[in-house]
Amino acid sequence: MTEYEITETLDVMGQNCPMPVIETKQRIDQLSGDDVLEILATDPGSKSDIAGWAEATAGVELVDQQEHDDVYKHYVRKTE
Repeated sequence: MTEYEITETLDVMGQNCPMPVIETKQRIDQLSGDDVLEILATDPGSKSDIAGWAEATAGVELVDQQEHDDVYKHYVRKTE
C-alpha cells in the first residue's frame, strides 16, 4: 500500500454520477502538488468513475480505494 497523508476531505455522500467526479476535479484543481484528497462517497459507481477519471487525467494519481459500511473512500494525489 502506498503511504500518504490526507490533505483535505471531500464529502460527496448522497450524490450520484457524475457529481462525485465533477466535485473531485474542482477540489483537486485547488490543491498543491503532492496533496492527497480523500473523497467520501456512497455511490457504488464512484469506485470505477473516480478510478477511470484519475487514470485518464494528467497530474493526478489514485493512491487507494476502500469500502466500509457502504461508504467508498477514494484517495487521489495531485502530482503536478
